[in-house]
Amino acid sequence: MNLGSRSMPLAAMLAAVSLFASSHNALAQSQPALPMEKVASVFGQNIRYDEAGEGPVVIFLHGLGAVKEIWMPSLAALAPNYHVYAIDQIGFGHSDKPLLDYKIATFVDFLQGFMKAQNISKATLVGNSLGGWIALDFAVQHPAMVEKLVLVDSAGLPWMKPNATVDLNASSEAATRTLLESLFYDKKMVTDDFVRQVFVDRMRNNDGYTIQRTLAGFATPQFDDTKLGSILRANITSMGARG
Repeated sequence: MNLGSRSMPLAAMLAAVSLFASSHNALAQSQPALPMEKVASVFGQNIRYDEAGEGPVVIFLHGLGAVKEIWMPSLAALAPNYHVYAIDQIGFGHSDKPLLDYKIATFVDFLQGFMKAQNISKATLVGNSLGGWIALDFAVQHPAMVEKLVLVDSAGLPWMKPNATVDLNASSEAATRTLLESLFYDKKMVTDDFVRQVFVDRMRNNDGYTIQRTLAGFATPQFDDTKLGSILRANITSMGARG
């Protein structure tokens, strides 16, 4: 069982997903056409999701500040053979954003509620960054509902500590530029237009509160390392992908 790469710190992973992958306009030209967005009611909250294909169920979980659209190329590739879902997790994207202290347990509860609402008894979970952390904890809490885990640069492991010098909830163009420049080796990629588009998308997504409360929760130990043995005993396959 390979639990994935240890090469990227948590802060960089979360920031990369939050600021780069969530930019709708930056991704639009390279993505296939989006399916019709659907909505499920979970704990009285609207969870928006995209769905395609038939077969074994695969659910894609985005990272901090990201949105379901980052998975569109993967949905298009897998839909011929799988029943695929990409969800805007609670507090992100087009889903409702209740004023909660967002914890991993919060996201796990909503994922279970979503699966029950869709009558999904078991699924393969694909999680990037924070989404990987949620998938890990879900597998610990509900092993009978998980077929396989695919962890893409997953957060939630103790060797990946947050980097306090990086502001993951940038609230100005200047802060957005600083964060983007911390992510890209080639600083020329961080153009004025790119910075502005990412900043605009952040405000459009309206997820600043969710990010703030999720980051605040990191002060409380939530790491999964001591729980990984239970995943092994449940014979759940986990695969890591290097970013």
